[in-house]
Amino acid sequence: MHEPRAPCAYPPGPARWPDRCTGDQMRLLLIGAPGAGKGTQAERLAKHFGIAHISSGDLLRQHVRDRTSLGRTAKSYVDKGDLVPDGVVMDMLRKPVAAAAKVGGYVLDGFPRTVEQAAASFPTARALGAEVQAAIHLDVAREELVRRLLSRRRGPDDTEAVIENRLQVYQDKTVPLLEYYAGREWMFTVDGAQPPDAVHADILARLKKLAELVP
Repeated sequence: MHEPRAPCAYPPGPARWPDRCTGDQMRLLLIGAPGAGKGTQAERLAKHFGIAHISSGDLLRQHVRDRTSLGRTAKSYVDKGDLVPDGVVMDMLRKPVAAAAKVGGYVLDGFPRTVEQAAASFPTARALGAEVQAAIHLDVAREELVRRLLSRRRGPDDTEAVIENRLQVYQDKTVPLLEYYAGREWMFTVDGAQPPDAVHADILARLKKLAELVP
């Protein structure tokens, strides 16, 4: 099981977040449906704290473009809007996450997407000193998610049916993560339907509040 873990101190200005246990670190996880704004907020948080933005979706798309063996395996799942198998995603993320944790931390976007992924990845991440410190849930209504996804279609395969399937997969597979993390003082929910600036400000305010709870 994931053990409760609170952040440590919060420094002034856009600097890193010291962690008493593993050094000068900030390790964040963004949870949200497709279209919730995870990529936008991850980029802003990475810039604010001077840490790496690691997107499982971006990494997968790069592997698909490069036609690597991992990319060929993943493509059949991505094209249908289904989740890529856990082992494939974890193999892809292990090195980037470990490397980022050594040089300041990361904001992780798109993984874990299931309770099984979270439970399976935690022992490895903990052994590497790379486990998540704070989980942030971006909450957006389904109607708004569909509108956003239809407006930013990446290709002809991004049909409304595929988008609806992606959202249903999120509902079935990823929403249970919220219960998995429930009660852990380092998880919180933000209204992701707000303008990006407001979402970013809310996240920073909540991180600061969490840090202030630490003696």
